[in-house]
Amino acid sequence: VQLVESGGGLVQPGGSLRLSCAASGFSFSTNVMRWYRQAPGKEREWVAIISSNGGAAYYRDSVKDRFTISRDNAKNMVYLQMNSLNPEDTAVYYCNTQGSSARNYWGQGTQVTVSS
Repeated sequence: VQLVESGGGLVQPGGSLRLSCAASGFSFSTNVMRWYRQAPGKEREWVAIISSNGGAAYYRDSVKDRFTISRDNAKNMVYLQMNSLNPEDTAVYYCNTQGSSARNYWGQGTQVTVSS
């Protein structure tokens, strides 16, 4: 299993970024996909989840109505569109999936910094 995130960077408050995660090595179209994030000095937290066919998505309350998770099963890609970013969104963002026995797989992460 390989997950490779991209799209992070420095953005001003109120700005937008789109994160991408390229997946390989497993049956992508049958797996639920998640985005997590970890801010400095804090534990990793779940951000968003999308069902295997993309028909259902859920978000943590603090990003609801600002972030949108999506996927393209033909390309083995999952995305996180982030709008109205604020400094509290600063973190390393990780793509995640689970294999058999609920084993977690992670990418290397992509840094998102929201600052003026």
